[in-house]
Amino acid sequence: MTAISDEQNQNKPMRIGVLAYRMDFYTNKRLIIGKLPEAEYVPVCDWFSFQRRLALKINQVVGKPLINTFNLNNQFEDFDLNRVDVLHFSNGVSYGRTPWVSSFETILPRFSHLVTRHQGKEKPQLRMDDLTRRGLEALAGKACLRILAWSQASARMERDLLADFPSEFSQAILDKMQVLHPPQEPLVEAVEARDYRNEPLRFMLVGAAFFRKGGREILQTFEKLVRQEGLPLRLTIVSALRLEPYAAHETEADVAWAKQKLSENVDWIEYYPQLPNAEVLELLKQADVGLLPSYADTYGLSVLEAQACGKPVITTDIRALPEINPEIAGWLIKVPKNELGEALYITPEDRAELSRAIQAGLETIVRGIVADPEQIAIKGAAALARIRQEHDPQAYAETLRQIYQSALK
Repeated sequence: MTAISDEQNQNKPMRIGVLAYRMDFYTNKRLIIGKLPEAEYVPVCDWFSFQRRLALKINQVVGKPLINTFNLNNQFEDFDLNRVDVLHFSNGVSYGRTPWVSSFETILPRFSHLVTRHQGKEKPQLRMDDLTRRGLEALAGKACLRILAWSQASARMERDLLADFPSEFSQAILDKMQVLHPPQEPLVEAVEARDYRNEPLRFMLVGAAFFRKGGREILQTFEKLVRQEGLPLRLTIVSALRLEPYAAHETEADVAWAKQKLSENVDWIEYYPQLPNAEVLELLKQADVGLLPSYADTYGLSVLEAQACGKPVITTDIRALPEINPEIAGWLIKVPKNELGEALYITPEDRAELSRAIQAGLETIVRGIVADPEQIAIKGAAALARIRQEHDPQAYAETLRQIYQSALK
């Protein structure tokens, strides 16, 4: 790629390459696309995108996941054919010479044999295979401008991963690492306290992965508090009840159980399988408290959206959640975790203990809110204030602008 003169920079918009098949991905829209109004966001294709598309077609034809596409998602090689100034990936690494940036939730390089390392009580011994070496060389190389950790928790995991590899890679990569929390526009001007004396308290959960987000524990807790204790509670759930072979390890029987509970409690539960994001935000504005008592979450973007509506949130204390949901702005449920902040959920015994901790914490917190509902507005105002202070879209854009412009020098 040839150097671009100052005059060209002034006359032409900066061209930022984004993987074509990910242009509509929610995280890319939240973190990358359109963040700089003066830039042009260009869909780009590469060799790994082609392999991924072919693998998905083969899997579709044979009717089973014959070819694993995980590692294909997180590598990029376009042989420098895309005419862009800089590439910006979500969790990816590039092997070309075009300058690039990667925002990451957990670790980089994000390969299947590395990404589960942080799960469980004991960390597995890592080995330097050819794929890992290539990923580390790309990250340490000149073309990689910066790696942007979503949170301090992500940065901690990256440092822990790199400690297992030679310093020739680790220090060069760590020198490029920066924590940059996702941006979030405030969605209300101010928090208005309301009179709860004759109104039920309204709680809301948003998330397709219902069981991983603590949906089972929410239903069990709220059913107990409403049916047995008569507490004035209402619950709104927006979830596809999606099955995932991860964290909660739910089954079709669990989904059937959840559907039955939802149908049995329509007098106090409002349920939507899915809604456009704009409608979700309107429901959040009508709620009092958000819910994310999650087994596993890399960040918790729904927490930011609730806080931007002036709503405090109840979460577990895993990964980035204590960073974005401090006690002044919400409530934290303490759960069993490892040294990297990941909840323990690998064995059935781990999951049972985790479930008990979530349900017990949720019961205690909700009872406390019912006893003292004035704290909702106090914490909600603090939540909205932290959105303005720590997730300012203009400050986020300026950070990206400076990183991108370094590619033009």
